[in-house]
Amino acid sequence: MSAREEILANIRARRTGRRAHPPRYEAPALPAAATATFAERAVAQAAEVRRLTSLAEVPAAIADILRARNLAAEIHLPPDPKAAALSWEGGIALLRTPPGPDDAALAFAPYGIAETGTLVYASSPATPASWHFRPGLEIAVIGASDILPRWEDVLARLRKAGPLPSTLNLVTGPSRTGDIEQTLELGAHGPKALIILIVEDRPPRRQGREKGVDCGA
Repeated sequence: MSAREEILANIRARRTGRRAHPPRYEAPALPAAATATFAERAVAQAAEVRRLTSLAEVPAAIADILRARNLAAEIHLPPDPKAAALSWEGGIALLRTPPGPDDAALAFAPYGIAETGTLVYASSPATPASWHFRPGLEIAVIGASDILPRWEDVLARLRKAGPLPSTLNLVTGPSRTGDIEQTLELGAHGPKALIILIVEDRPPRRQGREKGVDCGA
């Protein structure tokens, strides 16, 4: 037997049989409903969360937030049609310019990730990516039905809707860093504070029957 044949024979002798593939990974179930889990984990990341019953309550909630923080009664609005559609009352000045580090700004998050309490922002002409890095206080509005269990669910929803946007910003709590002497600093690269308004965007369940259909089902 030549040296080459001996080497190959030793390799063949050491081969092991093909092992079975490991079981398919299944993510563990969330401990609670997606909206409740999202709120709990966003708060754990230093965000403030409020629950609203409809979009009509957003302007009043913003006015209350600004008063509670002793901020000027003004809010920077993105070029998002959702912001213009709100009924603004109560003496809040609406600013259409990009916010600065001492300003409060409104944003609409198309999706949220319950697993981590993360907001997902897709960039577009109406929702510029830079918007989430500018203000000192960001007030984010998200529909309860747009909070999905995990990032994979959000990505699947985005792909189903069409081509992916040029930028996706994932925001979990206010901006922070621990680079300097391992001391946590808020507002390092973006807002120092994040307040999330979760809007229960599903109509209330009706009681009774109508045309043979159980409306309460």
